[in-house]
Amino acid sequence: MPDVVTFGECMLRLSPPDFQRLEQATQLNITVGGSELNVAAGVARLGLTSAWISRLPENPLGRMVRNKAREMGVDTSFVLWTKEDRLGLYFVEYGASPRASSVLYDRAISAISRIQPGEVPWKQVFQGCRLFHVSGITPALSDTAAAVTAEAITAAKAAGALVSYDLNYRVKLWTKEKARQVQTPFMEDVDILITTEEDVERVFDITGKDYREVAQALAERFQLKVVAITLRGTPSVWRNTWSALAYADGKFYDDVTHEVEVVDRVGSGDTFSAGFLYGYLTQGIERGLKVGNAFAALKHTAWGDFNWTTLEETESLIKGVGLRIVR
Repeated sequence: MPDVVTFGECMLRLSPPDFQRLEQATQLNITVGGSELNVAAGVARLGLTSAWISRLPENPLGRMVRNKAREMGVDTSFVLWTKEDRLGLYFVEYGASPRASSVLYDRAISAISRIQPGEVPWKQVFQGCRLFHVSGITPALSDTAAAVTAEAITAAKAAGALVSYDLNYRVKLWTKEKARQVQTPFMEDVDILITTEEDVERVFDITGKDYREVAQALAERFQLKVVAITLRGTPSVWRNTWSALAYADGKFYDDVTHEVEVVDRVGSGDTFSAGFLYGYLTQGIERGLKVGNAFAALKHTAWGDFNWTTLEETESLIKGVGLRIVR
């Protein structure tokens, strides 16, 4: 079975070209994207094997998602199919300073939101799996999706796999109170928590004088093996800074700050998760931080949710290779 298994929704992403507003658009660019599929695609891109678990409508849109996952090298053998439900959509409207980019969801009653406990053969899914990854988006989709998330985490631990969780709070999907109520019990079985300082405060009401204090407080409250926090600066919509830190066993790990010119930032957090998990599983936490940080920085330079960066390009950025044309 694959090294990494992920579970979550994938949607069609629709975007007006040329910085148009949705109200004025006459055409939309189409791609697919979803947090956990982005992670599965990322770790496969870097060299590990991965599988993605979801529930898709048995129609051309569902098959489009399945085909894109396969194109990225992701195993879709355990995807559930339904003839009755729909694929979620989301619209990305790209901004330019001083107007921020924005997202409009059309994902209510999507196929995965109607998933039920007992539908996924988790024991079979996790045979030989080294790590299971899910994010806070999945349990936010419905009460049954939350129940299946809990079911999956329990099954992963029973199979001896590590559990990685990206807090990934979405204010448009649920309240802070509901997010805290549902996700706090998950933390008992989570080994690696990936998040931002803002999400930690909103979901768990944990604050500190800096990111280090927040990471340490998280690790101590929930007895986590590893906490990783991504750090984004936004001097403008299309010029950002990107970095990350990690905390484990009483030790902090830092990496460089990358200045990025943003072509598309959607999926960059998921890309960090993919790079971090790849590095962690192959060479440990320090390697995970470096790969995750560089892989995510490079994601900003290409359009779409998936990261088309190679491991070689990631290694070059880690080594500090400059911006001269590669001939």
